[in-house]
Amino acid sequence: MTGWRTFLIVWFGQLVSLLGSALTGFALGVWVFQRTGSETQFALTFLFLVLPRVLLGPFAGALVDRWDRRIAMIVGDTGAALSTLAIALLLFAGQLQVWHVYIATAVSAAFSTLQRPAYSAAVAQLIPQDQLGRASGLRRIAGSAADLLAPVLAGFLVVTIGIERVILIDVASFFVAVAALLFVRFPKPPARDVPPEAEPSLWREALDGWRYIAVRPGLRGLMLMYAATSFLGVTTEVLLTPYVLATNSPDVLGWVVSANGAGLLLGGLLLAVWGGPRRRILGILGFEMVVSACTIVVGFRLPAFGIALTMLIYFVAIALSDGSSEALWQSKVAPDFQGRVFAMRDMVALAALPLGLLITAPLAEIVLEPALQPSGALTATLGGLIGVGDGRGIGLIFILTGVFNVLIVALAWLNPHIRRVEQECS
Repeated sequence: MTGWRTFLIVWFGQLVSLLGSALTGFALGVWVFQRTGSETQFALTFLFLVLPRVLLGPFAGALVDRWDRRIAMIVGDTGAALSTLAIALLLFAGQLQVWHVYIATAVSAAFSTLQRPAYSAAVAQLIPQDQLGRASGLRRIAGSAADLLAPVLAGFLVVTIGIERVILIDVASFFVAVAALLFVRFPKPPARDVPPEAEPSLWREALDGWRYIAVRPGLRGLMLMYAATSFLGVTTEVLLTPYVLATNSPDVLGWVVSANGAGLLLGGLLLAVWGGPRRRILGILGFEMVVSACTIVVGFRLPAFGIALTMLIYFVAIALSDGSSEALWQSKVAPDFQGRVFAMRDMVALAALPLGLLITAPLAEIVLEPALQPSGALTATLGGLIGVGDGRGIGLIFILTGVFNVLIVALAWLNPHIRRVEQECS
């Protein structure tokens, strides 16, 4: 079985699983908010999703490099399926509590720390290096298709068949992914040149992911840039909804959210067909600069169509930048280190997200929104440039975020190790 055929079988299974997970994520989010009426308790689900991946990621990466990557993916998908099944059974029994959702989310996230780096490492084993950009594009198509379809499908299915059966669909989707993995075989990575009696501890192997990156200045710089842009990018995830609703009706928000998903889907399609630029670092930094520009533009007072169009371009650029980055890392990291390195890279980026969440929302709500009301402290200065009223404080945060993102990307380009990362890590 060819590498591309194996990849496409696995990809289809993961597409079905991603769609099922997105259905559950949407349905449980609605359930938690309706049950509690609390934005804070709703937001806690995000925290329980991120923390296990931050705390366990390096150890999971070490296991991925010890195990067959296919087995690691099967374990990851099966564990997530069982945690989701537990939620469904508690719902059918009428016993589900909010804290059950938090625990199940954390357990599922813990198993995903195995699945994600194993999937990335497996792709690098299956696909020729010059085709990795196309494979990355297909993976982004799967994720964006799930994000685009899930809200509509979940809303319809929750009403027609109930949340319990929606979650059972998710459980079934996991086993589709597992069945696809059982049907294929992955090439073996290079044998570990370590005698059994000298096998290092899991803790030491987890740290090897950091050591591998630390002695390669180009990869280290890219990882830190990725963490910084993730810290700034969480602003879009957190504040876009209140920003749009500050001056528009919910149906306009629906168009904007659809534009986001369409942008990711279009970016994935472009990457799958094109493969990305030959110098992948140019794709990473160039498209990240487009992201920065869109963030600045959307901060100014735009009509609803302008917001949707800007966010469409924003997410096309996100897909192309992230896809170029994934292909670069897959081609430049030694196969027997990929699990540890990818897990460490993702851990550093994810660790920045909770901090961004803690800073962004209070800054908008407590400081900048009041300051840009008609009688606010910034009305006579910045208000003349970006306007005053509801949503203008969030708009100012978008503009500042975009400016800082430009500076980060410019500094990355000025770093010769990042600029020449493809040559230095050959």
